[in-house]
Amino acid sequence: MSKKVPKPEGSDEPSTGGPEALSAAGRLAAFASSRGRYYAVILAVFSAVLIISNISATKVIGFGPIVTDGGAFLFPIAYILGDVISEVYGFKAARKAVITGFGLQILATLVFWLVLISPPGPGYENQDAFAAVLGFYPRIVAASLVGYFFGQLLNSYVLVAVKKRMGEQKLWVRLLTSTGVGEFVDTLLFCVIAFAGVIPGLDFINYIVFGFVYKVAVEVILMPVTYRVIKLVKKHEPSYELPGSGAETH
Repeated sequence: MSKKVPKPEGSDEPSTGGPEALSAAGRLAAFASSRGRYYAVILAVFSAVLIISNISATKVIGFGPIVTDGGAFLFPIAYILGDVISEVYGFKAARKAVITGFGLQILATLVFWLVLISPPGPGYENQDAFAAVLGFYPRIVAASLVGYFFGQLLNSYVLVAVKKRMGEQKLWVRLLTSTGVGEFVDTLLFCVIAFAGVIPGLDFINYIVFGFVYKVAVEVILMPVTYRVIKLVKKHEPSYELPGSGAETH
């Protein structure tokens, strides 16, 4: 009896075949359906992390010679979640997540703008403070939209492309490769759009370099956690089929 070969991303039905087909299956990449059990949950957390990070990024912070912004505390997690989505659900699902996050960012910007231009009520004395923080937020959002759109899509594209070439093996290779490409483009675009002319001279160069190194370092440090999360989602996601497992796809 023939065993099922894992379906590549976008295919509707699994292929069947004998030993030769199973051998080829080891070089193919399996992806779960974005209608699967955990995609919506991961997408919700991904979007929340993106919004919180961009609000936090309105404050420039410094630790001695290190200059960064408040988004540094949480934003790298967005890339880790993006890696989970790309690895388990594929490029189309990752693109859907990016577009959803951006749509929510635009909504947040619109709401903050409406609140900002609305006249303060009786007894409210913090209008200037509110404007000083969230009045800068649209520029942060613009920087995030441009940087994260290109950075995260490149991250997902590279990860999926490497996976399709190498199969399920050496997850660390595609995580590091995709992160390096995506984070570099993201960091460069975000820093230039958000803080060019705000952070002066060498501090601005330091801000870009530290931002890139820090984000990549966080992903490297948290890679064992990323591995564990990906393994658990693959194991418990019914529509994900490991190469040569012979499991039914849904």
